[in-house]
Amino acid sequence: MADLTPIDEKLAEVLGLAQASQDTVSKVIKLCEAEDEDQQVVDTLERMRDEARETQERCESIADGLDGKKTAVLDKARETKQEASQMRDDYLGDDADALDGLEFMIMAEAGELGHVEIVGAMAEQVGDRQLQELAGWAQPIQQRHLEDTRKHALSLAREEAAES
Repeated sequence: MADLTPIDEKLAEVLGLAQASQDTVSKVIKLCEAEDEDQQVVDTLERMRDEARETQERCESIADGLDGKKTAVLDKARETKQEASQMRDDYLGDDADALDGLEFMIMAEAGELGHVEIVGAMAEQVGDRQLQELAGWAQPIQQRHLEDTRKHALSLAREEAAES
């Protein structure tokens, strides 16, 4: 397996997190639907899942161009996805509800945003235009994901507190 540079590893981590995000969002959508949450929350989550899929595709496209490193990047992405999925499964046990799902997503989205920002900083430092473009595209999306998730979680928390 080819040795990855630090920026290659970060690309792989962004890819793995985008893959894990799609599964996480699907799980949280099910939690929201089970509790008849506002359709706006589900619509937001579905958009986030679509954008995570696009992030995955953009990362894979970049990995395709890494001569001799594509397999190593995909292997590292798979490892990252497995780690993120394990954290999700540990956090969202059998008794998880919609608010638990959104709480986990706040943490996950913050992590994804941080990884994208790191890729952007590294790409700027080494002059990698392709990764700079990826980070420039993904960073505002990840910021919106974090804010949307927080907004919905806080709204649901207020509703739950009012009902008790």
